[in-house]
Amino acid sequence: QVQLVESGGGLVQSGGSLRLSCAASGRTVSPYAMGWFRQAPGKEREFVAALSASGRSTYYADSVKGRFTISRDNTKDTVYLQMNSLKPEDTAVYYCAARDRSYYSVGGDFASWGQGTQVTVSS
Repeated sequence: QVQLVESGGGLVQSGGSLRLSCAASGRTVSPYAMGWFRQAPGKEREFVAALSASGRSTYYADSVKGRFTISRDNTKDTVYLQMNSLKPEDTAVYYCAARDRSYYSVGGDFASWGQGTQVTVSS
């Protein structure tokens, strides 16, 4: 079973940047697609970004396209989310997740989840 641990969250001003990391342990995630989701207070969890096992295919929610970049380092079993031009509406707990497939598909299940890291963007 894979364990996912997110880090890099914090408090940042509007327009600032943060880089989230998701480190996997227990089992390599290099064969699997990975994703980032977020949940704001009082809202449902929503998809943010995903990438295939190879890292060649990436997918983004419209709300973050052009501002966020997902990437992975399979030698370190780590996935990243670079977040630029942050807005107050990006405030949420951000979760890393792993599929049991090499590809991402809309609505596809993610088998493993991290505990989340808080991102707060002040105006």
